[in-house]
Amino acid sequence: MDSDGTQDTRGMHANPVPRPAMPQDAPAMPREAPSVPPRPTHAPGVPPLPDGSAFLAWLRAPRPEAAPGMWRFGHRPRPEKEPELIPARQLLSGALIAFLVGWLLWSLLWNGYLGGWWLLPFNAMVDSWTAPNSYSRVMFGYAWYVVVALAIMITVGRLGRWGEVWRRYGPPAWTQAEPTMEKPPAPEEDPAQWPHLRAAGAADAADRLAADARSGLMRDVDLARIARAWQGVRSGRHSLAAFTAAVVKDGAAACLHPSGERDLLGRLARHDLVTGQVRLGTTADDPRNPYHYRGSGLALGPDLLGTSLLAVGPAGSGKTGSVVRPLAESLCLHALAGRASVVVVGGAGAGLGTADAYDVVVRIAHPESVYDLDLYGGTTDPDEAAAILAEALVGDLADPHPGGDSRRSTTVLAQLLGPFRAVHARFPSVPELRQLLDGTPGPLAALRKALQDTGQELLLRELDARERQMDHPGDVGAVLADRIALLDRPAFAGFFDTSGQSRPFSLQALDHPVRVRIDLPERGHADASRILARLVLAQFTASVTVREDRSLFACLLLDDATGAVTPEAVRGIQRLRSANAGAVLTLRTLDDVPRPLRGPLLGAAGCRMALSGLTPWDGQDFAEVWGKEWTEARDVTDRQIIAETPAGKAVHVLRRVITGKAPTARAVTVRQVERERWSASELAHGVPPGHAVLSLTNVKGEHAPPLLVDLTG
Repeated sequence: MDSDGTQDTRGMHANPVPRPAMPQDAPAMPREAPSVPPRPTHAPGVPPLPDGSAFLAWLRAPRPEAAPGMWRFGHRPRPEKEPELIPARQLLSGALIAFLVGWLLWSLLWNGYLGGWWLLPFNAMVDSWTAPNSYSRVMFGYAWYVVVALAIMITVGRLGRWGEVWRRYGPPAWTQAEPTMEKPPAPEEDPAQWPHLRAAGAADAADRLAADARSGLMRDVDLARIARAWQGVRSGRHSLAAFTAAVVKDGAAACLHPSGERDLLGRLARHDLVTGQVRLGTTADDPRNPYHYRGSGLALGPDLLGTSLLAVGPAGSGKTGSVVRPLAESLCLHALAGRASVVVVGGAGAGLGTADAYDVVVRIAHPESVYDLDLYGGTTDPDEAAAILAEALVGDLADPHPGGDSRRSTTVLAQLLGPFRAVHARFPSVPELRQLLDGTPGPLAALRKALQDTGQELLLRELDARERQMDHPGDVGAVLADRIALLDRPAFAGFFDTSGQSRPFSLQALDHPVRVRIDLPERGHADASRILARLVLAQFTASVTVREDRSLFACLLLDDATGAVTPEAVRGIQRLRSANAGAVLTLRTLDDVPRPLRGPLLGAAGCRMALSGLTPWDGQDFAEVWGKEWTEARDVTDRQIIAETPAGKAVHVLRRVITGKAPTARAVTVRQVERERWSASELAHGVPPGHAVLSLTNVKGEHAPPLLVDLTG
């Protein structure tokens, strides 16, 4: 049984041939697991122990609920507001002075300089029942001395804040800095014992999984994959008997991903598949960050990516290496666990992961590419195919033709795609579509004759309308023909085939936990790459919103979305949240987006990241979308003190000699003011290299204010 009960995604075509159906109460035949599974790689540089103790420690580690974006693994919550800490010098000097005062007071009492009044309560208690100079009277006297000394010590200790000194510099601070060994939880609360399986009657499966965990045969991907399969049992998609049989037979290797892989080779980021997070960095200990975020790890997961992420920063600021690559790695792990499907789009050689980490790698314009890209997104509806293709070809043009809009481009393409498919039972290839858009007489005449022979009167009227529009000035067909000509190049001769001779990949396969990487030919074909980027984005937004099963998270990672942001793309991104999908877009500058679309794009993305090196005009757009907040402003005024008496003047002269400054009186005015959370100048000049300012919003609507994050920590 696959992790989500879906079919094999290897070699997925637009119309994949399904595998033979199996009985409803029997699990799908799992692939053979290796006899000795590779050792898990939970954290880079920390090899796990062969007996599974490292895995059990990782599984049992605390993961408290936290604010959006906090790395929950081993997180220690902090107060919402920063406590008012006394400066160390003031604290230690006050404690020492309090000790000296207490010592002086005890000395004065002991030596009788303050009289014997402090002995009156003792004498009143013991005179009535003890003899003078008796042993019991002496012992009670020393006890009374101890009581008085303790009273003095407690009083001066409170005044000198000895408790704060103990907590800050004593053993409590040492034990807090050192990691403590967690006690094993009770069996009914131990996640390594799979108590939820036992409660549902799958004790045999729980015993097998617990044994594999103890023996070191289980890893984090196995845990997440089996948990996903168990969700299918709880939802009724799979039977309990089939799940139990598969787990008892294969243990941690049960319910494998269709690729048969259980992990990625060589992780670069830190992942926690229990919470679904990948750690990107550390929230800086900066006054501009909320106190409870400072020093905590910064992590993203499907709950945040479901609102989409926009990252803006110049070349070399870390968009690909620090953001896109870790997110792609995390989503590939989620796909292996049956939780997600991911499409990563970037330039060839952009460093988005090795080919082994993906199920499908489409290397456009590369002669050795195994897979092709379906130009029409796997649809058989001419109108839908025309809308997607029009968005890819002319979606970036604000006014592609006088007196019209993008709907005219869709209509022109539909007038050609519909008749062609009715005759040939397929859509036209790129050269054929170019000839039709150019109005070449031969192909149009052949298409007309085929329609007449088959009696397609309605489609003949569509073709007649197209031929009439070709003669009008400003016909949009010329613009479409010029754009499609960018794909009709010798480098793309073996791609976008519609005759069935290649292996086209369609984004309709996102119903499966598939891992896809699409390499764009940015070198030498920059304009064609932008068309293809818009094509993939349009196909993604169209495909994920019509899925029947939306329990699988789908995400598109578009490295360098220059030229891909269009009005229709922004509307598509806004619809992703309700479809359990998200998009990650990176830009070098917001100038790559038309001015009317910058505000809507920033509003459509729930997570916004401004990396170091941002320009002031880009910073202004981020500052506007992040808004303002009420802060406390302190105005300090120093006023010179003028002495009127000779003694006061002498004191002032002595003070000036010692400090070098005239005696002043300080006046502090506190007021509430409204200021920008991050100004354009701060974003442009106040973000250190390797850092970014990031605001977050999850799918539940919870949000985090802009945070200064160290992406290298």
